[in-house]
Amino acid sequence: MMPETSGLGDPLAHVKVYMGNRPDFADFLNIYSVRPLQKGEINSISNACGNGWRKVFNVYAKFIYALPSFPQNGEADWQSFRDNKLLREGSGLSLLFSPPDVSDQNGLHIVMGKHYSLSLDLPDSLLWLDHEFAIDPQHKLIVCPYFDYRQLSNAKIIRLVELIQTHALIMPSKTAG
Repeated sequence: MMPETSGLGDPLAHVKVYMGNRPDFADFLNIYSVRPLQKGEINSISNACGNGWRKVFNVYAKFIYALPSFPQNGEADWQSFRDNKLLREGSGLSLLFSPPDVSDQNGLHIVMGKHYSLSLDLPDSLLWLDHEFAIDPQHKLIVCPYFDYRQLSNAKIIRLVELIQTHALIMPSKTAG
């Protein structure tokens, strides 16, 4: 039996990003479900927990904004998308602090960081493409570098997007709303 899924974002997300740590922020230390963020909470977490969290949110927003199959809901740039849509209810996005349940075929699973991925019980069908990226199309699973500017640079964001598109790992875009 899988443990409860915990994290931030849309409980019905179809893009699920997994990481091995959670913000050291009182509101999120004992979270045992997926909780949508409210306006201003990304900034609050970034201010309280440091620049590393700001980078995670920024890279997540840049990655999603670069995905042609994902609706950006009319936001002019990735910064506006981060501030107004990222990890909100109905966004289709989550940032999870629990291990992936790859039996859940409802969406894309992205494990952030090779080191974290090696600590998980991931399927044997996971194929390492190089020392940073691995893919398992059968389970809609990708391992990529940690969401940090140096580890998941703009060029690597493009590679991640190309892997998703090449393997048709994401649902078709839903109507913007």
